[in-house]
Amino acid sequence: MPDNAYDPETFRALGHRAVDALADHLAQVQGGTPPVLPWREPPESLRAWPADFTRGGGADPMHLIARVLEGSHHLQHPRYVGHQCSAPLPLTALLGMVADLLNNGTAVYEMGPVSTAMERSLVQWFSGLAGYDPARAGGVLTHGGSAGNLTALLAARQASTPYDVWEEGYRAPMDLCLLASDQTHYSVRRSAQVLGLGGRNVIAVPTDERFRMRPEALEAALDEAEARGRRVLAVVGSAGSTATGAIDPLEDIAAICEARGVWFHVDGAHSGAFLVSDRLRPRLAGIGRAHSLVIDAHKMLMMPSLATAVLFRDEGHSFETFSQQASYLFDRSARQEWYNLAHRTLECTKRFLSLDLYVALQVLGTDYFARYLESRVDLASWFADAIEARPGWELAVRPEGNIVCFRAGGGGDAFQSAAREAIVREGSFHLVKTQLRGRTWLRTTLINPLTTRDDLTALMDRLDRPGTP
Repeated sequence: MPDNAYDPETFRALGHRAVDALADHLAQVQGGTPPVLPWREPPESLRAWPADFTRGGGADPMHLIARVLEGSHHLQHPRYVGHQCSAPLPLTALLGMVADLLNNGTAVYEMGPVSTAMERSLVQWFSGLAGYDPARAGGVLTHGGSAGNLTALLAARQASTPYDVWEEGYRAPMDLCLLASDQTHYSVRRSAQVLGLGGRNVIAVPTDERFRMRPEALEAALDEAEARGRRVLAVVGSAGSTATGAIDPLEDIAAICEARGVWFHVDGAHSGAFLVSDRLRPRLAGIGRAHSLVIDAHKMLMMPSLATAVLFRDEGHSFETFSQQASYLFDRSARQEWYNLAHRTLECTKRFLSLDLYVALQVLGTDYFARYLESRVDLASWFADAIEARPGWELAVRPEGNIVCFRAGGGGDAFQSAAREAIVREGSFHLVKTQLRGRTWLRTTLINPLTTRDDLTALMDRLDRPGTP
């Protein structure tokens, strides 16, 4: 080990240089100087980063940092309108240094007293925004929406089966199923597979012309499951589907689930953040009637990956999910030990997930986040208008959030795919594509707070340029 690896002054000097490099990079990227994505074919990228480690080391960390910054995908670029990954607040980069240096896990309270308290406060705050009773509600933070959905569906399984699946295993797994719309994120099907139900036991409920679950189709699916003697573990609704940002009619679904005695889970990974805005919150009407829901802070709350809130209307269900004991860690029952979070999470050790969002809320205030959310939704609405007004262009559906799907220039599926690939490879923009009912659509997620109408106009002009792709 180098003699100065833990030296505070060495760290201080390197830290100053690293922050300067990051700030310079941020200025360049926000100014649109480098390409959004400096494209390299995978084999070429692998050759650029060989495992040529030596016994003595000696590489210059600043040289390596510079290469990483240059070659990586630049999400802070105003013309990044691709995946549902945020351009995180620069403040969080500094907080990441704090979290990494402290390395306080949150399996048990004594390993992360501050992180545990922050997490509890954030979860209770989110629960109140959702309309849950603060005296009964609760939950945890976990590493991403996929883990969050799995955690919630594990709780649903434990609550919905008349025996202890966690300890006994399934008696007849083919008798159990999940219901979700045909637009539901693939993590729900994957969760069912992890749960041992099998992907075939996720029953797709048809959606309407706006890609939202049809309540009458849900009723029919529940009737069919009952007629076949199958137990429905949960109905999963979307609050911001991945493809179009569609928000299912949560109020109607909740009423149906309540009448049938079925667990209702909401995947609000994307648009669940709308709860922070008084203006946008009504779009999630009915979410407070769900038994559980997830919200990703690393999507529409400008946080780095990963941090997902898993909320339960009745916090007791979260304790039942992983009902087991580790005597060397826990001395009392799980319900008494809300502060020992490993009782209720997939992870036995977690990163300091609460730090970024808690500090950002304290420093910037909730109105800052509300204005950001509203500005991205307003920009999506403007973009939809511009698409509809452009000759030969086609809008898939009016956006309910910040995701806009469209077809450019009157071209067919092959044109859309080729145009997207050409633009991504040249680095002028980054957008993605999706399949909607057998047709290829270009898809933008307006998540960067620095993206403007001028950037989107330039995107449309680029797609209309003769010779595109």
